[in-house]
Amino acid sequence: MLLLDYQNVLIQSLLTERFSGSVPTPRPVHYHTMPYVVASQLITTHPTQHLPVLTYSDHRAPPVSIDQIVSDFDGVTFHISTPETKSKILISISVKCFRELVQYGAQSVLEREYGPFIVSPEPGYDFSILVDLDNLPAEPEGREDLVNRIALMRRNVMAAPFEKAFDEFSKLQEEAARYTSESAPQGVAEGGEVMSIHYREQEAIYIKASHDRVTVIFSTIFRDETDRIFGKVFLQEFVDARRRAIQNAPQVLFRNDPPLELQGIPEVKASGSDVGYITFVLFPRHLTPQRRGENISHIQIFRDYFHYHIKASKAYIHSRMRRRTADFLQVLNRARPENEERERKTASGRTFRVQG
Repeated sequence: MLLLDYQNVLIQSLLTERFSGSVPTPRPVHYHTMPYVVASQLITTHPTQHLPVLTYSDHRAPPVSIDQIVSDFDGVTFHISTPETKSKILISISVKCFRELVQYGAQSVLEREYGPFIVSPEPGYDFSILVDLDNLPAEPEGREDLVNRIALMRRNVMAAPFEKAFDEFSKLQEEAARYTSESAPQGVAEGGEVMSIHYREQEAIYIKASHDRVTVIFSTIFRDETDRIFGKVFLQEFVDARRRAIQNAPQVLFRNDPPLELQGIPEVKASGSDVGYITFVLFPRHLTPQRRGENISHIQIFRDYFHYHIKASKAYIHSRMRRRTADFLQVLNRARPENEERERKTASGRTFRVQG
């Protein structure tokens, strides 16, 4: 099973090398498992693998020129270059839904994470930062933290609508505590607006905050009937796992018709029969300040995990079919009679020959 992570590992390795100028040495890195019981992983994580991560030294090698394009999930593209001098690295990101994310507070999140490094966006990209290798943090921990934040740029820009929904949930929860369920104002009872993030072609994430939950809905395209069947099997395991042992996991629902939360959204009505809707219901225990960041990281890459495991399952079944076919052919080859001419004798011991 492929284990995905939130940060772009290639950017992390490349920048660490530029910041340190040292040779890679193995060091444990926590990877977060994501089996079909995805809902439970919104709460717990497990270290599983080791990656080659560079260590930081006080004596860096001379800077070199760089011009590299790095791809990430959901069509996100990075451009890492040194347009002015070798000691100044420009990192730019292009996100399909960046304008929508800005409406939900992405600019504030990016300023919070990369404030002193922000520059005007590179042409063709949505956001850019410039890192001067001559003005890096003196401590290795500070440099490592900077590398990790840059490698998490996609995660951070996509986190904006989730953070807004979680903050809205807290406000609605406080307001709802002042009223009974019958006397609550309409804005408190119905919750906030539905935030739409069209992060892929014909696919979107919808987030809605209420006074007692936050609902996250993924619309996903199943290109053929086989994918739809595999998807139903995986999602049924989500429900069964929560019913058996993981009572604290978020509720997971799957349906082909749009959920009630999406009524009134124009593009949802026009969706075809090949679209499925996966709903995560996050309850207050999942929205505590201690868990928010981790849950945002987990849930925003759910679609990548989900479709990867569908494809991996199909590939595994095909490999088993080919292996079984090879075994059957081997049995047939062993059962084939040999065409050797053997000597035959009569009852009296004389050699029996057939005359042509």
